[in-house]
Amino acid sequence: MLLRRIVAACPQSRRMFSSSVNHGYESAIQELNKEMESVFGVPPANGLASSANNLNNETELPSPNISVSSFELTHTGKSGEAQMVDVSPKESSKRKATAVCKVILGKKVFDLVVANQMGKGDVLTVAKIAGITAAKQTSNLIPLCHNINLSHVQVDLRLNHEDFSVTIEGEAASTGKTGVEMEAMTAVSIAGLTVYDMCKAASKDIAITDIRLKHKSGGKSGEYWWTQ
Repeated sequence: MLLRRIVAACPQSRRMFSSSVNHGYESAIQELNKEMESVFGVPPANGLASSANNLNNETELPSPNISVSSFELTHTGKSGEAQMVDVSPKESSKRKATAVCKVILGKKVFDLVVANQMGKGDVLTVAKIAGITAAKQTSNLIPLCHNINLSHVQVDLRLNHEDFSVTIEGEAASTGKTGVEMEAMTAVSIAGLTVYDMCKAASKDIAITDIRLKHKSGGKSGEYWWTQ
């Protein structure tokens, strides 16, 4: 590759090399080495002998070997149809997942929530119960999720005075053959929607943002932390 760049940058050397490669490798290489030294200020470390020996036989660069990822979409069958994953061969293990999201209320709505003055009642308590209930109904809401026996669900809501928002964190735990990431994410998503529903009469300028998996543990893939 380096030889090609030098030859392209020095047309005179290219013509000289083309006419001499079959009759005098040494002299042609010496001239090219001089050209390289004049361009880069230093002579090539190993010369161009190895490059010159392969120049006539090289018509194009070989394609790099691209490793095929071992990961695949498990909810897709061989012909592309949707399918539920068979988890029966997997071993049971303790599994836990934590998800988070944020609901941006704006100052007007935020002040009403803090003062517990919303017409529908206690926003944070209702959203907490909604999130816990939703986690237990995940397989009914998301078609290809397994029905999991949850051992623990927790949903916490925290008011942020600096940006007039509510941070929601949900945690789900189970001992079984499949993870509980979707249960945790469903919990915070429905809790966020419930906050919106409880507050929409006061304002429609409410945004549910940053729904993401924060942490998971257990299973074949092991532990994961959100680091972005």
